[in-house]
Amino acid sequence: MSDRLDEIPPIEGESSLARLMRFCMTNRLMVVLALVFILGWGLMVAPFNWDIPLLPQDPVPVDAIPDTGANQQIVFTEWPGQSPQEVDDQITYPLSAAMLNVSGVKSVRSTSMFGFSSIYVIFGDDIPFSDSRSRLLEKLASLSEGRDYPEGVKPKLGPEATSLGQVFWYTLEGRDEEGRPAGGWDLEELRTCQDWMIRFHLMAAGGVGEVASIGGFVREYQVDVDPDAMRSYGVTLQQVWRAVRASNRDVGAKTIELNQVEYFVRGIGYIKDLADIEISVVKVTDNVP
Repeated sequence: MSDRLDEIPPIEGESSLARLMRFCMTNRLMVVLALVFILGWGLMVAPFNWDIPLLPQDPVPVDAIPDTGANQQIVFTEWPGQSPQEVDDQITYPLSAAMLNVSGVKSVRSTSMFGFSSIYVIFGDDIPFSDSRSRLLEKLASLSEGRDYPEGVKPKLGPEATSLGQVFWYTLEGRDEEGRPAGGWDLEELRTCQDWMIRFHLMAAGGVGEVASIGGFVREYQVDVDPDAMRSYGVTLQQVWRAVRASNRDVGAKTIELNQVEYFVRGIGYIKDLADIEISVVKVTDNVP
């Protein structure tokens, strides 16, 4: 009997596993080369920040939480003050019927709430995510206001992300020069920093579809009206709303040229504090504001 394994003739009726083991043992150099190739390829595409000399890195993108949901896009529509039945009849149903006509749509689901409508458009798995958004945007642009939905209502496409893509949460804290938590920051200041500074930097990062701000106080002005005074002066709530809105804007005018210098004329009217709201003219009767 020969001592060399490659000289042993194959056994009749040998299983596939036995033949594979025989091939690996008789072709050891090929097996070693294949093993080195597979290990090197795995190190090249490994989703880790490994610094291996003389080995190019091409990490495979990996989600922290894989998105196993359907290939869907969401169309949001706000109609403040309307009942769910009214929203469903005039917004949800017409838009859902229009979305069925989009190429690649598999099904459409919708939800109507008080002053709010959500339409979930589910595409086939063969439709790329970016193509599905483009098709919906083209469809929404082709719909006419006043015919397909009430005037003043603007349907809009949801963010370019899914609920499973929300993988990073953070908080803002005031800290001193040594990095220790320090007071002196109220919730309004922290929310302002988030909305007008940090949020824009994060949105500029690659792969970020949306930055949602939660918590804190958003700066706002509240107007408490006096019903008796409004009744005596014949002022409606709509007039108060329009007066406050018109008082919070800048107005541009023409230019004035003096001594070969051109000056731009502007009316500065943005609200800075409560006194600016108090001097707003709501109504004028016989030249008396």
